[in-house]
Amino acid sequence: MAKNNLLSIEDLCVSYGGIKAVKGISLVVSEGDIVTLIGANGAGKSTILRTISGLVKPERGKITYNGEDITGAQTTTLVEKGITLVPEGRRVFPNLTVLENLKIGAYLRKDNLEEDIQRIYKLFPRLEERSWQLAGTLSGGEQQMLAVGRALMSRPKLIMMDEPSLGLAPIIVNEIMNIIKTINKEGVTILLVEQNANLALRIAHGGYVCETGNITMEGTGMELLNDETVKAAYLGKAKKK
Repeated sequence: MAKNNLLSIEDLCVSYGGIKAVKGISLVVSEGDIVTLIGANGAGKSTILRTISGLVKPERGKITYNGEDITGAQTTTLVEKGITLVPEGRRVFPNLTVLENLKIGAYLRKDNLEEDIQRIYKLFPRLEERSWQLAGTLSGGEQQMLAVGRALMSRPKLIMMDEPSLGLAPIIVNEIMNIIKTINKEGVTILLVEQNANLALRIAHGGYVCETGNITMEGTGMELLNDETVKAAYLGKAKKK
């Protein structure tokens, strides 16, 4: 059975000043999938997420979500429609407690939050243990869990994650990737920007390779994982010590 395209981008161009960060890219994220963007620093991956999120205005192109043109829409409007971003660097509120941070993720909701808070605590038991602790005193891995939990509080259909493994110990990285898979199995579509290409492609249904603002390759996660060019460039298989 064919999947619906939840998100599609056509001919997207984004510039910062005179620098073209994204140069006419097109991509599709099907409903229920994990899709990853891999590539070197400065390839335009984060800019793509920020543009979808309404944080950056595109120079040209069209972004469609659930059949609706959302190009240039306000961030609040996008959250209401079911799109949320887990930003690079986690960006938790350090002087607020874990619980207060979670409630901020539901700032547009008027209903009871308790069921969702308990769901987050079931997904991240450590957050429940630290619910009254200030977020700034958490470890990097715990802050990443909090950032993901906060995003889930808006009940999104699409979560975009920008470098969720950055700066984390390998054991915590594996835990975060397993949580991403669990969230996806619960029906949330995920667009993942990740420098750990090996792990990202292993959990992704589909992937795109970004190079200097262009999409240079696309395929299933396994196709890209087994591609010799991808192996040499991003998986460290052809590097000499």
